[in-house]
Amino acid sequence: MQTGLRVSELTAVRNADIALGRGAHVQVLGKGRKERAVPLSSHTVAALRPWLSERSGDPRGPVFPGPGGHRLSRDTVRKLVIKHARSAAADCPSLAAKKIGVHTLRHTCAMTLLRSGVDLATIALWLGHEDLRTVRIYLHADLQLKERALARTTPPNTTPGRYRPPDPVLAFLESL
Repeated sequence: MQTGLRVSELTAVRNADIALGRGAHVQVLGKGRKERAVPLSSHTVAALRPWLSERSGDPRGPVFPGPGGHRLSRDTVRKLVIKHARSAAADCPSLAAKKIGVHTLRHTCAMTLLRSGVDLATIALWLGHEDLRTVRIYLHADLQLKERALARTTPPNTTPGRYRPPDPVLAFLESL
């Protein structure tokens, strides 16, 4: 569920805090007791509908309860993310060398939004940041965004795109 929620927000979400109709969103009480609505993607809504009806639990209960029916702890969510990251590494070996945690989900959400053309102010609101300076780091982290900006400044009479050196140049460089 790529919503950009913090672990504390995700674990505290109750059935009554989710709207799955038009303008699907989850209402959360975040850091500093600030209330905000986080939009849900159609994929997330499609996954939540059967889950919520299957559970048919108390609407005031947690969406993701632990074995005792209480909300999941932050530590439990952290352990689940680590467990599933290890499992995913079996199909994608490059994941094994990466440190993947709960904050990785927020970062991935922010980068996905940025690459989709969402402005920094909206990303800051979505993730619950008060200051735009805290989300500017995503601009520096996205090489694709920088390459697209560079491509827009292609000088006249040149072929747009990344430079591909001819074989003789590569051979020369390899010989060094």
